[in-house]
Amino acid sequence: MRTEGWKRHQTSIGIGVLAIVVLVLGWIEMAEPMGLDFSDLTGGIVTFDTMVRVGILTIVVVGLNLLMGHAGQISLGQAGFYAIGAYVSAIMTTRAANRGINVLFPGAIPKDWWWWPWLMIFAGMVVTGGVAYLIGKPILSLRGHYLAMGTLGVGLIIFVLFREGSTFTGAFDGIASVPRLSIGSFEIWPRDRYYFLVWAVALGIMWLSLNIVDSRVGRALRAIEGSEVAANTIGVDIDKFKLQVFVLSTVYASIGGSLYAHYQTLVNPAPFGFVGSLDLVIMAALGGLASVWGAPFGVGIIYAIKEILRARLHQVLHGAGGEHEIIVFGLLLVLIMIFMPQGLSFGVTKAFGWLRTRGVLRRGGGGEEMESQVEQAA
Repeated sequence: MRTEGWKRHQTSIGIGVLAIVVLVLGWIEMAEPMGLDFSDLTGGIVTFDTMVRVGILTIVVVGLNLLMGHAGQISLGQAGFYAIGAYVSAIMTTRAANRGINVLFPGAIPKDWWWWPWLMIFAGMVVTGGVAYLIGKPILSLRGHYLAMGTLGVGLIIFVLFREGSTFTGAFDGIASVPRLSIGSFEIWPRDRYYFLVWAVALGIMWLSLNIVDSRVGRALRAIEGSEVAANTIGVDIDKFKLQVFVLSTVYASIGGSLYAHYQTLVNPAPFGFVGSLDLVIMAALGGLASVWGAPFGVGIIYAIKEILRARLHQVLHGAGGEHEIIVFGLLLVLIMIFMPQGLSFGVTKAFGWLRTRGVLRRGGGGEEMESQVEQAA
């Protein structure tokens, strides 16, 4: 009974612990205790800007965890849906009136209508979900490599449309002067304010996703991932559930894209191509495809490795440049996936198991509770 009670509350406890970590890091950046800010804690390698970007991509990667890890559906075009959210927010807050597509305002959008960008974030979710719904039915009928190629094609089509969109999407130059988000007269800026907004959304999406995984829908998705034939035999509507989780994952990507647009204040096609989609898949796989908890770890590790290589590789290899960073980065990813093929979250679980076999952690008491929490999170 004690273990069952612990399991019922572990999602809330885990989210609470992560929220405390987020709050502490944000407080350090804002208060600068003893004159130290966040970047001082990492020797300037990982900055507070990186933490905001980790939060934004965590939102996107959680959707991939649900789609690929729990439903077993491959997607190599997630960056395209990330782009839709970003471009809808950028276009509708900077160019809507000028291009004649905003019938509410014949001129510029009134500055005191602070809620307009928030409404456009929701509009981006609707547009992205609608596009995903329309293409999801034919695309999700494919299997294996054909599904991967299909989603890759969709992502490339979206990327090319935004890149070649002439003056409407800004083509290669993109769209500048995207406004900051605000609530009334309170602008959610500077960066530390935006950090709390991004991570509040990320934690909310993680909490929602964890509850989905533990629900009847989650059990259906795991059945589909295990065997679509077996799932169909026991009465699971595989087409409905695959389409639902696909649409949900793209809506998550849209939210991340909108937050990115209002953070960067500039949207161009560069981050949304095939390489962007591949990075998202790598982050999801590194954290653990079958674990929602793996999303922030996968994104964080990728960013940390890139920043460390950029800052330190030239000290090890004299004359090292960008091509050397790519080589070392690839080798590190290969090593990580060899020794932890199921991701970092599974690796932590194995580490706890190894410690228990060595007598560091023992069954019963706090050790059992700690191990149970990590195993369920993974």
